[in-house]
Amino acid sequence: MKKENLTILSKENVAPRVYKMILEGESVKSMLTPGQFVHLKVGTLKHPVLRRPISICNVENNKLTIIYRIEGQGTALLNEKNIGDTVDTLGPLGEGFPLQESGKALLIGGGVGIPPLLYLAKQLKAKGVKVQAVLGFRTAEDMFLTEEFKTYADVIVTTEDGSFGIKGFVTDALPQTAPYDVFYSCGPKVMLRAVELAAATAGYISLEERMGCGVGACLACVCDKKEPFTGKSYVKACQDGPVFQTGEVVL
Repeated sequence: MKKENLTILSKENVAPRVYKMILEGESVKSMLTPGQFVHLKVGTLKHPVLRRPISICNVENNKLTIIYRIEGQGTALLNEKNIGDTVDTLGPLGEGFPLQESGKALLIGGGVGIPPLLYLAKQLKAKGVKVQAVLGFRTAEDMFLTEEFKTYADVIVTTEDGSFGIKGFVTDALPQTAPYDVFYSCGPKVMLRAVELAAATAGYISLEERMGCGVGACLACVCDKKEPFTGKSYVKACQDGPVFQTGEVVL
């Protein structure tokens, strides 16, 4: 983990309330594992708020791409920053996705759970893994990153209203996917729960949890962990995750 003020190189509105930001700094070169996140200081003296965890979408040399949706005060403050401004950044944090070394992988993402899967797809393809991605959105207007994914994967898109691709949820597309050896998924818990039940094999899920400190001290992101003998114990999503094996945590 390193702390650095990263410089904003660009900011782009890619969907309603969704923005892509590219930041630059030397510490970005250490962000090698897909599925990890950065913790951004977005508060000001006038508006003090906790840091916000944002997943790593892509890394190119010393340039970091993040994608965020404006949900509340924290992300609204982040979006007020302009090109040339700096962002106090801690990272990389958390446990990321283990990389499949060969075979076929299925990536399943929903909404703002999609960005970390792009960096994963990029690294899997570099290893020679055949990648297919199922990307779920509410409507065609909400779509983003679909073209970028096509560089690394065969892409299936679902929309809840049927305005693009398959009508329904990501699980409605699973019967149409090619056979796969492992799956990786990121999105809301209700989606992850459905994916775990519908998937044809074991895999890895990435949780979207509220986090305070990002380093396991505040216990704001504690989740129930399944235990074969005691029933359950607890894990910290920011430190033990956000990536877990399927069946490891209670969804």
